[in-house]
Amino acid sequence: MPVLLSMPASLNYKHLYYFWVVAKEGGISRAAEKLDMAVQTVSAQVRELERNLGYALLKPAGRGLVLTDAGLAAMQQADQIFQLGEDLPVLVRDAASTPSVRLAVGISDGLPKLVVRRLLDSVVAEPNLRLLCHEGEFDELLGDLALHKLDLVFSDRPAPPNPNIKLYSHALGSSAVAWYGTADLLKRVKSTSFPRCMADLPVLLPTVHTAVRVRLDHWFEQLGIRPHIVGEFEDSALLKTFGASGMGVFPAVQWVHEALLANYGVMRLGACDGVSENFFAIGTEKKVQHPLVQRLLQKAG
Repeated sequence: MPVLLSMPASLNYKHLYYFWVVAKEGGISRAAEKLDMAVQTVSAQVRELERNLGYALLKPAGRGLVLTDAGLAAMQQADQIFQLGEDLPVLVRDAASTPSVRLAVGISDGLPKLVVRRLLDSVVAEPNLRLLCHEGEFDELLGDLALHKLDLVFSDRPAPPNPNIKLYSHALGSSAVAWYGTADLLKRVKSTSFPRCMADLPVLLPTVHTAVRVRLDHWFEQLGIRPHIVGEFEDSALLKTFGASGMGVFPAVQWVHEALLANYGVMRLGACDGVSENFFAIGTEKKVQHPLVQRLLQKAG
């Protein structure tokens, strides 16, 4: 069955439009009436389209016309084209009446969400900002960045070297990590000093795909503590939610200490000495940089 995969550069869209009306109206006479044109003119336009494409699009059926297989394929394409055309005036009017500045940001799934909010502080007050946040795995986000689906990616590690993709990694800072838990959970270890009490507490950790997990495992190893891990989470907000429920103590960056106490109702148990989490903004090397990305990097610098 012949299928119209793409349209040649010489395609006359007026011809395609006349064909589309004929197909929708079910015949050339009705289409001519709707278009306020002579039947012969409409018929000639459709024949010209068929000649240009190299396929018959309509065939006789009784006293009328029906679509051929090629005509059905052409009709499906034309439906999309002219539906978009009908929508265009509304989209343009809306864009002109409510202008917006679009910023698409990728967020590595293990990154603390309260930190992301802090990193975006310098742009969230931008008038008419339309912020699109996409959370996902690090490698997938870098792929979307390379395809220009994203303007920037926030992560806990720099982009790896890749000769095929020109990326830059801008350090945004780092924060020390501490342990937090509910008041009821921390009451259980009053008789044991920190950090030795960690051996007696249920522990929640980020999964091994996060950069900080290796540092946390090393911290336990240095202290000779074998933690009782009761949960591992890819999503940092989910980790904190379960921590706030009393399931276990959990690590969090001290950058957001006040917000953590206010939003999750937990208490600080003690510092995770020697462990910090690093934050990076990753972008593509463009000649013309997004103005809000420039602002974010200047603020961090």
